[in-house]
Amino acid sequence: MHAKNFVCFHCRKRYPLEPMLFECPECHGSLDIEYDYEKIKQLIFRQEFLRNETINHWKYWMFYPINDLSKIVWLKEGGTPLIESVNHPGYYFKFEGMNPTGSFKDRGSTIELTKAKELNVNEVYCASTGNMGASIAAYASRAGINSNIFVPSIAPKSKLAQIQAYGGKLFKVKGTYGDAVNKTKELRKKKNVFLVGDYPFRGEGEKSVGFEVIDQLNWQVPENIVCPIGNGTLIYATFKACSELKKVGLIQKLPRIFGVQAKGCNPVYLAWKKKLKKVPVIKKPKTIIDSIACGNPVDGLQALHAMKQTKGSCIQVSDEEALQAKEKLASEGIYAELGGCVAFAGAKKLGLKGKTVCIATGHGLKEK
Repeated sequence: MHAKNFVCFHCRKRYPLEPMLFECPECHGSLDIEYDYEKIKQLIFRQEFLRNETINHWKYWMFYPINDLSKIVWLKEGGTPLIESVNHPGYYFKFEGMNPTGSFKDRGSTIELTKAKELNVNEVYCASTGNMGASIAAYASRAGINSNIFVPSIAPKSKLAQIQAYGGKLFKVKGTYGDAVNKTKELRKKKNVFLVGDYPFRGEGEKSVGFEVIDQLNWQVPENIVCPIGNGTLIYATFKACSELKKVGLIQKLPRIFGVQAKGCNPVYLAWKKKLKKVPVIKKPKTIIDSIACGNPVDGLQALHAMKQTKGSCIQVSDEEALQAKEKLASEGIYAELGGCVAFAGAKKLGLKGKTVCIATGHGLKEK
């Protein structure tokens, strides 16, 4: 394993990778993971791993914090299509609905459940608006691990049915996604349960979206990558992936990274617009775009960092604009859920030019 240590994104304090941590013990900030990039660089250029293998999530194993590759819990996630638009020149859609459970969440789940298996964990706890819970339940089932999924009242019935179909134990929490998160954190304090969700190992798995985009473009960097923002984990993971490819010499520049939020749940957008040092909390989200209705984003500051470092920006779109984008994607043969349509809606609203990749994070069948 090339991972070296945890580092708090907020106070920058470093911690060893063992024992497992879910947040900074000092300031309770989000944790990142640092790697030995010189060793990764030597490995890549000595054996030419990345240029010669078929694209799939685990092709990029050297950038993941996994010790024992023989314990991988996987369902052949990744390798999702990068589809060139027929109606909007220069635009591409990374369609994550083609993952095993229908969303990009599988990329994080394979890493989290592999780590749980490495540590001989037999039960995991997750808060989710639906997609992540379904993904965790699927991968936990695959690993022979019990899963407990806490969801807010806005979670769609289709996603709840999916969670239960995989054998996940479902707990409905009155209130928002934040209330569901608090419930799992309370259990962590009382019973020391093993948490999965938007914690450091998930973000490391979601980096493969960024790796694959660059790989599928024949290692050419697009001008723009546009991501939906819920908790902010995906947009930061995409930025980190591109940064890591630059550090090891596989690309020479970074794409501009843009984030898109729902107008009815827009804490990162407000922080961006008002140049705030902290991301405000939206206590009662008012949007039909349930998959990104995260009023207190765990990785909100990381999302801001990703956009600032690449000279991108943040924008909000209304529910109506997301619905219009869904229709436009469908006209190109792509049926994405609303949370996966906001990237395209935001890109068009911003008037982005040049090669632009929009991350369509989930399948439309998941919101019925």
